[in-house]
Amino acid sequence: MMGESKWDVMKLIPDSVKPKTILIKFPATTPQVLSAIEAAGLSLPVIFKPDIGERGWLVRKIKSVADIDQYLAEIKIDFIVQEFVNLPLEYGVYYVRFPSQPTGFINSITGKIFLSVTGNGSKNLKQLILEKDRAKLQWKTLKQVYATRLEEVIPQGKEVELVSIGNHCLGTTFINCNYLITEKLTASFDKISKQIDGFYFGRFDLRCASEADLEAGQIKIMELNGCGAEPAHIYHPGASLLKGMGTIIRHWKNLYRVSNENHKRGVPYLSYQEGKRIYYAFKKIKSM
Repeated sequence: MMGESKWDVMKLIPDSVKPKTILIKFPATTPQVLSAIEAAGLSLPVIFKPDIGERGWLVRKIKSVADIDQYLAEIKIDFIVQEFVNLPLEYGVYYVRFPSQPTGFINSITGKIFLSVTGNGSKNLKQLILEKDRAKLQWKTLKQVYATRLEEVIPQGKEVELVSIGNHCLGTTFINCNYLITEKLTASFDKISKQIDGFYFGRFDLRCASEADLEAGQIKIMELNGCGAEPAHIYHPGASLLKGMGTIIRHWKNLYRVSNENHKRGVPYLSYQEGKRIYYAFKKIKSM
């Protein structure tokens, strides 16, 4: 549920549906990172993320050499450099297939609205941030990221995207998009999922150009998260708590069935000691 190598998971995903991604071993210097980016055919901006992490921890959009310098001053483990996918729509799509069944199903599609503010021609960026509840909660970080722009008056109607990482903990609004679930979409994700060895249960975090492209499987998968991920549509503003709890209970039942069926096919359960080791190793990394 935690502690998995994002790099190891990304290697399993078909190249046709994932952005260019490379692994940088810790420690690294800025010239080494720049050389690796160039060798991979990438260019700034790119996304940096820890090879092991969760909930947006140290996931950054890197726009400059100065950003690389800052990141290297903070990161203490191997990290991933990923092509920035400049597509307008981002979704979390939860897929389940029981090992005994030939096809799977989608039980959650979460749309994402990135944290932003809209100018009125009279207030500066700092004022706009502090007047918006979701943005205000991110003030500690935003005042550093936008230190040189806080006094800038934002023109009427101009939208400023504050955070480009689609994580709830970073202020992104999650939207229930389960209306997008169709037989064609399910077939598209069946096709993709069956190309990923040993995969039966997890959430694709992806970007695409349109709803039609999503349905057709014409997507770019930034991450594939396993049983530690949630059917995040339950966090839609104003969603029912009771319905959300029901969704999580069904989610756990599905997880149990997948695990049980795999175990009967010879896949060992994770031992308590191994789970404990992974948990404390992850906590140690997060405290660095």
